[in-house]
Amino acid sequence: MDKDRTSPLTILNQSTSIRSVKSLVPLLDRVLVQRIKAEAKTASGIFLPESSVKDLNEAKVLAVGPGSVDREGKRLPMGVQAGDRVLIPTFGGSPVKVGEDEYQLFRDSE
Repeated sequence: MDKDRTSPLTILNQSTSIRSVKSLVPLLDRVLVQRIKAEAKTASGIFLPESSVKDLNEAKVLAVGPGSVDREGKRLPMGVQAGDRVLIPTFGGSPVKVGEDEYQLFRDSE
């Protein structure tokens, strides 16, 4: 990759200050999600040690692109909508950081 060319996420991290995740709009078949954090406390009020709390592979869909376009120019519908809870892979996706919050950008097929 040329030194003059950088990825959009690198540019986003270096020079742009995003104040709200609502200003991020995924393109094509991209899906913006936020990982759901595991509960650190049981229903009865007992706090769990950090060693027993695992990261969940569950996320909330925050924004969805309009969908990709097939060879005939028709828009393909997305499989998820904003507000859905989905299972995501442990690794993959593009990390997006807005302030202190971390989000991930996936393709609809992932």
